[in-house]
Amino acid sequence: MSRSLSYRPDGTFKIVQFTDLHWTNGGEKDKRTRALMERVLEEERPDFIVLTGDVIESLRCNDPLQSYRDVLSVVAQKGIPWASIFGNHDCEGNVSKEQLMDIQLGLPGTVAETGPANIAGVGNFVVPIADSSSKTGAALYFLDSGAYSELTAVPGYDWIRPSQIEWFREQAARLKEGNGGVGVPGLVFFHIPLPEYREVWDHVVCHGHRYERVQSPKLNSGFFAAMVQSGSVMGTFCGHDHINDYVGTLRGIKLCYGRATGYNTYGRWLYRRGARVIQLRRGEPGFETWLRLAGGKKVVHARKHSPNYFSRA
Repeated sequence: MSRSLSYRPDGTFKIVQFTDLHWTNGGEKDKRTRALMERVLEEERPDFIVLTGDVIESLRCNDPLQSYRDVLSVVAQKGIPWASIFGNHDCEGNVSKEQLMDIQLGLPGTVAETGPANIAGVGNFVVPIADSSSKTGAALYFLDSGAYSELTAVPGYDWIRPSQIEWFREQAARLKEGNGGVGVPGLVFFHIPLPEYREVWDHVVCHGHRYERVQSPKLNSGFFAAMVQSGSVMGTFCGHDHINDYVGTLRGIKLCYGRATGYNTYGRWLYRRGARVIQLRRGEPGFETWLRLAGGKKVVHARKHSPNYFSRA
């Protein structure tokens, strides 16, 4: 399938984001995850599907490679372009990102790439969305946010590395040059939230829920600054924290959590699994976003959160 995506004739482009499926061996909870995914895709009929990490929980899989193939087949059989990026649970144990990426690249419909060998991670790539004149109207960036810190002085989760940040700068500059010196509006997808996700909740009015602390890296590598400086990123989308789904705008960029999709992992009582939906309109700034929950409910107006001292953590 061509890696070039296009707006619909009416000028819209719709994305469904699934995150944290935590698929294991195809049991009853995985079947519920599949049913939810299929219902969301039927209700929303998107132009593109993205899975933002922890697609499988590899340590609990009898055969991680087969589990990865099984869950990706749910989207690969729909005839809709799609891509999947890695989280911290996809490649634990004896399975590698390279093995999983080979499986993804062998399935129909994916627009993913392994990415440059000289930068950190596997699956760093950018996909353009063409407008009616075949020029690039928007760009979708995908980055491997890693798994766990390898530095004893910095425990916890990994971070987007300097080589990836430089790659992002180069891609944004290349797109800008090809667009007559005007930055191409971009959306950025990764798994682990940036430290700025904590900052936006603490200091800005957000919409949605934060039922757990933001599990971002303890080291801020500067990726958010690079996105702000590019002048072209409209929004970012992550997963990782299963019972957070809020959206807030910080320094001109809308920071968004997905809605956890998988039933084979932790959640919260009465907090339904679901998906985030993103819609672009050709030639218009920004984007619309909403949640589609299990049971079919569409959440357009999420709960408002105003920052206060007691909410900070």
